Amino acid sequence: MEALKERIRREGKNLGGGILKVDSFLNHQVDPALMLAAGGALAAHFGAMGINKVFTAEISGIAPALTTALALGVPVVYARKTRPITMPEQTYVASAPSHTKGVSVELMASPEFLGPGDEVLIIDDFLARGKTIDALVRLAHQASAEVRGIGVVIEKAFEGGREELAYLDVPIHSLAVITSMENGEIVFG
Repeated sequence: MEALKERIRREGKNLGGGILKVDSFLNHQVDPALMLAAGGALAAHFGAMGINKVFTAEISGIAPALTTALALGVPVVYARKTRPITMPEQTYVASAPSHTKGVSVELMASPEFLGPGDEVLIIDDFLARGKTIDALVRLAHQASAEVRGIGVVIEKAFEGGREELAYLDVPIHSLAVITSMENGEIVFG
């Protein structure tokens, strides 16, 4: 998606250590027009797969997941990082290390909204090492839901996440693939 790549070139900041700051349009402030385009592109790629739910992790995955779900005409479910009092005691739980926070995060999903018969498309803002997406897959499997595909806004291919998720044998589609972030540069593949 060329508009996304241009925004990354113009506003993305390579902070070193594989960290790409895109807070001005994706992770803190969200550009709704760009997210609508991203969601439309992801929905177009996965639209013929019988998906009935889009699944993501709070918080940065919600914007692209919502616009993808809107384009597909299906609900979006997001895994929570803290349990609200409204969530049932029996939930699906999986942990994943956070690349930007440097700690492990527990993700939770309610059986009220994810279960057998669900054909799930996982959407996230980034694919780096694949740990968050793997946790989402584990949650879907705990719920006996079928993962049909994985869509991401930005993939950092040099971190190997796609290879880590190859065991799933589902399509993985990225809107922008970064192959290198060495010497302060951002290189697209």
